[in-house]
Amino acid sequence: MQVIYEDNHIIIVYKESGEIVQGDKTGDTPLVETVKAYIKEKYAKPGLVFLGVVHRLDRPVSGLVMFARTSKALRRLNDMFRNGEIHKTYWALVQEKPEEEEATLEHWMVRNEKQNKSYAYYHEVPGSKKCLLHYKLIGQSDHYYLLEINLMTGRHHQIRCQLSTIDCPIKGDLKYGAKRSNPDGGISLLAHRIEFIHPVSKEPIVVESPLPADNLWQNIKFLNN
Repeated sequence: MQVIYEDNHIIIVYKESGEIVQGDKTGDTPLVETVKAYIKEKYAKPGLVFLGVVHRLDRPVSGLVMFARTSKALRRLNDMFRNGEIHKTYWALVQEKPEEEEATLEHWMVRNEKQNKSYAYYHEVPGSKKCLLHYKLIGQSDHYYLLEINLMTGRHHQIRCQLSTIDCPIKGDLKYGAKRSNPDGGISLLAHRIEFIHPVSKEPIVVESPLPADNLWQNIKFLNN
């Protein structure tokens, strides 16, 4: 586990693809328990360690996950997420170049609980929710394109579903149309940056994730745009 940012109220760590943030039916050790163990050992804390989950990342996604170390921070961060005051930026590797190098995507999305999958439509359909994201082409390698994505809504599998709908599925994302899986079973979607005003100190905080170590990410050449 890699700690990217830490203070008395907040801890932000790097999640590897394949890790789960909270416990599920697999019984695998979730990231929240790993972070608790780290805090307990580092600060020699007796008894139970408080750690609040304020957001999650899908299991196959890598990148930044923020936890609250105090109940005050948890309460305020939950409010901030709800009010759109925490800005997360994602990077995605796709094999197909989008028709436009920069655009805002608007769809109407329906979640299928049984399939654990979402479907996007270009018009409102029964049970659908409007979803918006903005993307920009910021880099490329010999075979892949790097998109920077900012969400304006937070829907189930939103980035994966919307990119698939414009024929740009994320590398490794078999569920949403990628041709092949990634060797580690993850998908090439990275929660790259978190920006917010600290809920206690009121200082502006900007935290960026390292790039995944594999060659695909390391070989990306960034565009000067």
